[in-house]
Amino acid sequence: MNKQKLMQQLIIAILLGVITGWGFHQYLDASQTKEIASYINIIIDVFLRLIKMIIAPLIFATIVTGLMSIGGSSSVGRITIKAMIWFIIAGLVSIGIGMLIVNLFQPGIGLNITIPQQSNIDTGFNTSGFSLKNFISHIFPSSFAAAMANNEILQILIFSLFFGLALSYICQNSQEKSPLVTLIEDLARVMFRITDYVMSLAPIAVFAAIASAITVQGLGLLYDYGKLIGLFYLGLFLLWVVLFIVGFLFLGKNIFSLLRLIREPVTLAFATASSESAYPKTINALNSFGVPKKISSFVLPLGYSFNLDGSMMYQSFAILFIAQAYNIDLSITQQILIMLTLMVTSKGMAGVARASVVVVAATLPMFKLPEAGILLILAIDQLLDMGRTATNVVGNSISTAVIAKMEEKQNSSKSGA
Repeated sequence: MNKQKLMQQLIIAILLGVITGWGFHQYLDASQTKEIASYINIIIDVFLRLIKMIIAPLIFATIVTGLMSIGGSSSVGRITIKAMIWFIIAGLVSIGIGMLIVNLFQPGIGLNITIPQQSNIDTGFNTSGFSLKNFISHIFPSSFAAAMANNEILQILIFSLFFGLALSYICQNSQEKSPLVTLIEDLARVMFRITDYVMSLAPIAVFAAIASAITVQGLGLLYDYGKLIGLFYLGLFLLWVVLFIVGFLFLGKNIFSLLRLIREPVTLAFATASSESAYPKTINALNSFGVPKKISSFVLPLGYSFNLDGSMMYQSFAILFIAQAYNIDLSITQQILIMLTLMVTSKGMAGVARASVVVVAATLPMFKLPEAGILLILAIDQLLDMGRTATNVVGNSISTAVIAKMEEKQNSSKSGA
């Protein structure tokens, strides 16, 4: 599908979704809007299921073929170290911006909510599994089939890393090209073709996602939580500015070309609030920008687990907002501890439904903050999720492009020497 045409269709789908949702919400009662939304959600569910269908084999095929192109394990280690350094610094900046905005503008001050007497509030989220111990053990798959079936991106990445390195070693010690290499290369091409078919349904899914949210919640939600939503998107804007500036330092004026190429996946991620839906388009955009497939196919999946800039900014923003709403004063030391805690707990987000909210719910009791506070932001979580998901795509796109540029400079300096 023509890129410009798809972009136009996505924008039209968003506008039509808002109008349709407003109409349903305006002229139907509460029970009817929920019923209508449940039927609209079928479209969203089908689209996201199709996306999940292609993600696992696509990641496996692209990572393995990428590792075959890289060649040696030393290159993989070097790229991984660069990526992790970027992810850690970007994460600290993201969390810091969220805390800065809340401390400056204090959106929770004045709500004066009384701390509930009941210590354990059922928020509907399972937070028991969020610990460093469980995260580390969960990284490594006990079954590749189970990892593929459950779309466990990080586990698929680990297996693909072992598989790709082993296949690369075998091919280096063989004079003939292995049929297995040809098979996986063909698998990658097939998956990209299937991706094109699935992406043709994206405008319909975007329309359904927007219409469903507005049908149930109405446009009035924007007014009720206007200050909170506005400040959150101000924080995301500042984060985008920081990412663009750093990207410009490495990529120069080419950063503007990258921004044009990622408009589609960013719009798709924003409208569907799903990073997975944007993955195929993001990797295509990076390849069009000139990022070698051996870099994009490895760094981008890694970023989906470790480089969720928008989500981490949201978590710090939400926790401090809840503390302010209950008139709980957090010292600078406590806020730094929250920042460091989020740096660890947020790394377990991949593959968890509504993961950012779950991380917030898991972190609140660690600092003796009311767990019921999560209920304050659930009503607008869909609107916040759209922004943080789009930001995750932007952050991962820029990080992958920058790491590719660093690799290019390092390889050119070696060849020059």
